[in-house]
Amino acid sequence: MFSYCTDPASLEGIAWLSCYLTTGKHFAFYGSFGTVAILLLITAPLALAFGFAGAIAARSSFLPVRWLGKGYTAMVRGVPDIIFFLFVPIALDQAFEWTRHQVLCPDWDQPVRQGSDFVVCNAAKLPLSSAPQWLHEGYGFALAVLAFSVVFGAFAANVLFGVMRAVPRGQLETAEAYGMTPRQSFWRVLVPQMWVYALPGLSNLWMILVKATPLLFLLGVEDIVYWARELGGSKTSAYAYPHPDWRLYYFLGLLVFYLMLTKVSEVVLGHLTRRLTHGQATAGGEAQRRAAA
Repeated sequence: MFSYCTDPASLEGIAWLSCYLTTGKHFAFYGSFGTVAILLLITAPLALAFGFAGAIAARSSFLPVRWLGKGYTAMVRGVPDIIFFLFVPIALDQAFEWTRHQVLCPDWDQPVRQGSDFVVCNAAKLPLSSAPQWLHEGYGFALAVLAFSVVFGAFAANVLFGVMRAVPRGQLETAEAYGMTPRQSFWRVLVPQMWVYALPGLSNLWMILVKATPLLFLLGVEDIVYWARELGGSKTSAYAYPHPDWRLYYFLGLLVFYLMLTKVSEVVLGHLTRRLTHGQATAGGEAQRRAAA
């Protein structure tokens, strides 16, 4: 990046460090922090949508739909997260490619399953082998986001299903007494009221999601854990910037990053909790009234 970085072997001290920290791989490392942020910003609303749909399904009066909602929650919550994080991207990738294979290659006369291999025609592969590298990386990241959303959506469904039952029944009965249909009372009374009760559980779920982001490394995404291990490992004289094993310092930096992220999350969630519980007949609302008195 700097003009004096042309010959790293002649550098020492601060000059060496400034050149070392501005290499292309280090800029990729810095960019991977944005990858984590994008994952959180996309996954959180998607998981909440999955959870809301699952909670509504679990409350349905139609038995198959209710079984589907409860089965989704029980299945995902009963299986270790890492298994789903590894299973969902592979299963979705093969499902997408198999569907494209059936449409684009109807004359294919070989089995798709060939021993332990999954083989489709070249036109059905996702992404295509001729696709640019950013498209391959984006596709892998999209599968990872979907895997996170499915897993954390099940936990969100369990939280939302419980808080829907926590809203006082008297409020719904009052709405029905005023002539509202069950659908109207659900959307106009229950849904607005339930977020006060849901926020503590969803806050904990957000913290768990933050701590689970290093699992991107296991899904083949070049995230901050990947680059910390790659850059921190010892480098011999074969590299432009040789150094001993510095993984301790790189992972210490990740520790500080996650501590800062969780602290900011706590402040934001605390402010949101105070805002939602203001004037409400909850423990948080009662605490605010006592503090004001």
